[in-house]
Amino acid sequence: MHRSRSQQVVVALVLSAAFLAADLCATESLRVADSLSVGFATTDITPRWDGERPVYLAGYMPGRRAEGVHDPLAARGIVFRHRERKLAFVSVDLIGLQMETVDRIRKELKDYDHVTVASTHNHSGPDVIGIWGKSFLRRGVDDEYLRKVVRSVVECVRLAEQKLEQVRGRFGTATDEKLLHDSRLPIVTDPTIRVLEFTRVSDGAPAGLLVQWSCHPESLRSSNRQLTADFPAAVVATLEKRRRCPVVYFSGAVGGLMAPPHQLQVGDRALQRGTWEFCRAYGERVAELALQAVRQASPLSLTPLRFCAERILVPVRNPWYRAARLTGVVRRKSYAWTGDPLERGRPMKLLHATRIGAIESEVGYWQLGELGLALIPGELYPELLEGKIDSPAEADYPDAPREPSIKQTLPTRQWMLAGLANDEIGYLIPARQWDARPPFAYGKRTSQYGEINSCGPDSARIVLESLARCTDSVTKAVLAKQ
Repeated sequence: MHRSRSQQVVVALVLSAAFLAADLCATESLRVADSLSVGFATTDITPRWDGERPVYLAGYMPGRRAEGVHDPLAARGIVFRHRERKLAFVSVDLIGLQMETVDRIRKELKDYDHVTVASTHNHSGPDVIGIWGKSFLRRGVDDEYLRKVVRSVVECVRLAEQKLEQVRGRFGTATDEKLLHDSRLPIVTDPTIRVLEFTRVSDGAPAGLLVQWSCHPESLRSSNRQLTADFPAAVVATLEKRRRCPVVYFSGAVGGLMAPPHQLQVGDRALQRGTWEFCRAYGERVAELALQAVRQASPLSLTPLRFCAERILVPVRNPWYRAARLTGVVRRKSYAWTGDPLERGRPMKLLHATRIGAIESEVGYWQLGELGLALIPGELYPELLEGKIDSPAEADYPDAPREPSIKQTLPTRQWMLAGLANDEIGYLIPARQWDARPPFAYGKRTSQYGEINSCGPDSARIVLESLARCTDSVTKAVLAKQ
């Protein structure tokens, strides 16, 4: 068949378009086939309460015996899989699981490249550390309950793995300074909520949310005697209802002391902190801020998966912590402090508990494509996020070296921070703001709250220098692949 010159041009254009479309489809198919897969699951970790066997609530002071269950405690997990790599992240409604318990969980999940268990720092859950028992001299941990937590977290990860589906990611933030109260000078907060939204490749529907907010779950104050997940329960319930997908909530930089405001205005009513109504309303307000972050979210790549975890030794200079070990209230391995956070000294016997020993902990960093996730084993002061560190002359170490800030350390623009990740080692306080001896800074007559629940003034530096090494390791791996 003879075609005119114009017909030949049209045919050539049509064929070119067809080949281009086929090439784009093939490229898209390859990209989809190589996309990230995630799975979510939730398991119950509520302790058995029958009114006879005591359950002591963690936080505030010893002797808070539970009088009932208001709402269940949960382990909420997400599994990430890309090619042959698998990572698991689980958030638990607890005051702070210790490293040794997390290691027991990991022994049951050896097929994973890395497993992180982060605690929300819930002040109305059971004691899982020991210092909130019947009295200062009585351990408050139920070892059978800890075994239940280990089983439930492992089950959560296995269930999440069964629900893997290919997803795309969007990351967003929103800020509301009125939702946080800082009870320690200088006033520095992290009022930004960070949300990672997953949508299914198959139909674009929401597949799940990761939500990070920097606030102590203590909206009910010390008078509460009911087991509850506190305001994070309302955050999760509201978001799951509105987005119709699973939600994993975790805490960020809560040191300092980051807490809900004393009062919350709802319509023409002023709700006071310490009531169930305030707890629910505050959780709903945080959820609304998370939804604002979702609306402002932008797409980002979440592959490949890279990670680094480093074991460190942290010296325990706190005499109260050493006394808790001596009395058996806290049962945790201790090692002679060598002065090097990467060198484990000889194991210390109980009779040496009055000496300065060190505990083994872990710092980690995950990089999911364009998103960084810092894994911090304690309660980080928000000052250390951006390096907004004060140096009052009356403090104990006003000329101490400044710790590297989180934002200075992380190599990605988009990031999240999991506090109390894989361990609870107490407050991580900038050394220049350490203020345990008179004269006290800011005209205070006594030391501000914080140092009494910290291992020591060098803890923050040790943790953040370890984070810097982890991010450097991941960055070098990225560059080596380019």
